[in-house]
Amino acid sequence: MVVDETGRYVRDCVADEVGQLVISGPNVFVGYSRPEENSGIWMEPGDGGRWLNTGDLGRCDPDGYFWLTGRKKELIIRGGHNIDPAAIEGPLHRHPAVQIAAAVGRPDVHAGELPVAYVLLKPGISATEAELAEFLRVEINERAAFPKGIRIVDAMPLTGVGKIFKPALKRRETADALRSALVEAGVEDARVSLLDDTSRGISLHVELADPAFEALATSALGRFPFAFSISVAARSSRTEQLAGTDPAATDAQGSPT
Repeated sequence: MVVDETGRYVRDCVADEVGQLVISGPNVFVGYSRPEENSGIWMEPGDGGRWLNTGDLGRCDPDGYFWLTGRKKELIIRGGHNIDPAAIEGPLHRHPAVQIAAAVGRPDVHAGELPVAYVLLKPGISATEAELAEFLRVEINERAAFPKGIRIVDAMPLTGVGKIFKPALKRRETADALRSALVEAGVEDARVSLLDDTSRGISLHVELADPAFEALATSALGRFPFAFSISVAARSSRTEQLAGTDPAATDAQGSPT
């Protein structure tokens, strides 16, 4: 099914259109024992039934066969466009020099995210980032899906079962995007660390070399949707707030009022 930005049902997909895969039937469990764990796992398309949102993306071909294409949480959302990483990875895998390709979203203050592709080349075969980009100009029809950057790497991060570990690539792009934003704002020699926040997802800590950069850093980081804290080298934390909030609108604990 096709859903809107809030996750609500819009319509069923047509043949070969990628959408969220939902299932229903006597083989589907009735839910978790803890009510809070059931939030967001059910879809109600208005047919009187309750459908389990698998979190998978897929398509149904004209013969009725379903094909899995990816995971919803891996979607790259660029200025309101939902981009399936497979729309970038598939064409890259057709290039004769590419062994493995993975696409992730890079945080961007204007578009939300920009697609970036990581590529591992086949042994003994060479290709440049410019050559791969030129190849994709012909292979990718959706303009929004064209990657902002292509990174050729010597190795891909893998899970224990050999799958590409995209969170590592996502963290790499996030850290780089934030460093670039700080440099553009005039903040020099800042150290950016990403932290796993169980309540708010990724958060970050920035260590400044000079306290004079604190206002510039706060302004630059506040444009991104991440919780952050700032400290000066060899000193304790000076500023902590949620990104996107006015520092004057926080209470003594750094929480929005």
